[in-house]
Amino acid sequence: MIIDAHQHFWQVARGDYGWLTPELTPLYRDFMPTDLKPLLSQDGVGASILVQAAPTVAETDFLLCIADETPFVLGVVGWVDFNGPDAAEDIARLAAHPKLVGLRPMIQDIVDDDWMLGPALAPAFEAMIAHDLTFDALVLPRHLPRLHTLLTRHPKLRAVIDHGAKPEIALGALDAWAKDIALIANDCGAYCKLSGLLTEAGDWTRAQVAPYIEHLLTQFGPDRLVWGSDWPVLTLAADYGVWCEMARSFMPDAQTEAAVFGANAIEAYRLPKDAPTSRP
Repeated sequence: MIIDAHQHFWQVARGDYGWLTPELTPLYRDFMPTDLKPLLSQDGVGASILVQAAPTVAETDFLLCIADETPFVLGVVGWVDFNGPDAAEDIARLAAHPKLVGLRPMIQDIVDDDWMLGPALAPAFEAMIAHDLTFDALVLPRHLPRLHTLLTRHPKLRAVIDHGAKPEIALGALDAWAKDIALIANDCGAYCKLSGLLTEAGDWTRAQVAPYIEHLLTQFGPDRLVWGSDWPVLTLAADYGVWCEMARSFMPDAQTEAAVFGANAIEAYRLPKDAPTSRP
């Protein structure tokens, strides 16, 4: 079974997507399950993980409602205010929903680069561990040393790095990112998503993106790299099928492909191994 471990749905009128403005014309409309279902079907993708796109608990509840009505959505990565006084209680409430599999603070948008290391966040991280939730790290390359510190501080916190930490592919910035992400891969046991790279490359070519994909595959290996589309943001750079086939082409063998395109998502998000899926 192929699992898309990172996709989004949103309704613009909900009004809590601060980043989604009319200037992002291709994305400034509703994207819902009926839009994604035919794309999954054409590439043989049987299930997905639905990831938050707004920093509100209300959006998380909205996504959980979608998941309840959408068989191919196996899990939701939501949001809570990690710095809030009721963070642990909020996490406990959301974790009671069987399809809540993880949480994602939008670290890339937070001004303070050291935010994730603040002592006030410790109860939220401990609550995630207690409820067996996965921490999706939406970070940029400059955050990687802090993320290393965080994961070392909380060794039981299961983590997935979104979009390979968004390397600056368009600028050809490889070396510092490669060193920092390798340190996390080797020291912390985190997973990493093979997603979002074409968007970071802009007007991309295969040769431009290849060193980044190859480095992630080398460092995280066949057991901790997880494929995702980042649809519909992906559509700024490529069609769904183009990215799916391109990522497949870097897999060295069928066993690695099966792990990166499905089995690793099951492990990273503790999905039931016999979870029912619908062939879209």
